Amino acid sequence: MKAINTLSMSGAEVLPLVEGGKGVSVSTGVSAGAWAAVGGVGTVSLVNADSYDEQGHVVPQIYRGRTRRERHEELVDYAIRGGIAQVRIAHEMAGGRGRLHANFLWEMGAAERVIAGVLEGAPGLVHGLTCGAGMPYRLAELAAKFGVYYYPIVSSGRALSALWKRSFHRVPELLGGVVYEDPWYAGGHNGFSNTENPSIPEDPYQRVLVLRQVMRGFGLHETPIIMAGGIWWLEEWEDWIENAELGPIVFQFGTRPLLTQESPIPEAWKQRLRQLHKGDVHINRFSPTGFYSSAVNNDFLQELKARSDRQIAFSSEPQGNLTVPYSVGERGRQVFITSEDKQRIHQWEAQGYVKALATPDTTLIFVTPDKAREIVSDQAGCMGCLSQCRFSNWSQQGPAYTTGHQADPRSFCIQKTLQAIAHADGPDQEIIVDHNLMFSGANAWRFREDPFYANGFVPTIAQLIERIMVGR
Repeated sequence: MKAINTLSMSGAEVLPLVEGGKGVSVSTGVSAGAWAAVGGVGTVSLVNADSYDEQGHVVPQIYRGRTRRERHEELVDYAIRGGIAQVRIAHEMAGGRGRLHANFLWEMGAAERVIAGVLEGAPGLVHGLTCGAGMPYRLAELAAKFGVYYYPIVSSGRALSALWKRSFHRVPELLGGVVYEDPWYAGGHNGFSNTENPSIPEDPYQRVLVLRQVMRGFGLHETPIIMAGGIWWLEEWEDWIENAELGPIVFQFGTRPLLTQESPIPEAWKQRLRQLHKGDVHINRFSPTGFYSSAVNNDFLQELKARSDRQIAFSSEPQGNLTVPYSVGERGRQVFITSEDKQRIHQWEAQGYVKALATPDTTLIFVTPDKAREIVSDQAGCMGCLSQCRFSNWSQQGPAYTTGHQADPRSFCIQKTLQAIAHADGPDQEIIVDHNLMFSGANAWRFREDPFYANGFVPTIAQLIERIMVGR
């Protein structure tokens, strides 16, 4: 395998290996600190990070506020305290080696307040800010305020161009690198444009080459590009290493650190990763963010798909072929549907899907009474974990603090499900893992076939990085 050399990132010489940020409560201070301690770039997720009580136990994020705005303030407080705790742990474990970055979503609730609170509470411990899931126009300004480097996550040269022209050109000296997150292969939320087909992957080399050409146009010849998504063995990417056409390249690993001794995910999640086959990770659009996302096709994802499949159009007045009356809800509100859909409803009701919920697209979905109560309860318990949410119609912008749109029952409470899977414990953890959102990169199936993990072997992060460095 072609050797890889260190390069400068966030003010230090490091291995060109980055731990991908994974929230909620998955890229912790322990995993980030261990990655940095080996000389790479560790990443702490600041999305709903865990904090601890005086005995060292995780503080459950329980919300007691009566209103969404009150619960939102509780969420911000949890996030800042948790972020500070994780950054301090990472700093201690790193022991001055490598670099520590903090990852957050631009569309997470009160993103700027949370980041500012963490950086103020843990001064000098974070070397770089990594941010995606939206267009973070104020990322450079935030980095400049605290004197740290910034690393925008983009999926195209066009996205970076827009960010550069809008604001990044004012703070070029702190642009530590650009993360290219491949929308077809990366886990979590994906940055597809309206012109890209989620089912037809494009060549990452050509896309990164275009990104480099855009960067050279801005004078960013030596600014590293961090390739994220689909990285397993570096020898599969040898033509990228020391490639004059692409310029400096760093490799990000998001999925592989999940199956390490430092990884905090439940044992049932780790075992599930070992069982995946090629094609078991699906790109979907159920997320309340409105973005596509990549996740394991478990019972949770299958229920969401089935929920949307049990869907029909309706009208408040007879029109076209929507002429058959149908009563919705406890008050028997009358709407109009097609005769064919009336037959479908009878079939669904016979299977127990007797509750009709309206969507913003003038359709009805049909669910069980228990699922309907869960959806309504989750919507009512919203704590504003996103800047705006299509599942609950929350918006962090006043004075109304609402998107003005009807909440969409085809989506879900993302904070609830990610907290549940990250903290699954005890004999029921297998059930919890299968019934909650399990983000994953497309290549997670390779755990099952890679001899490195034979006989149940779980490496430390140091062992994983050593293996990456020496090859197969």
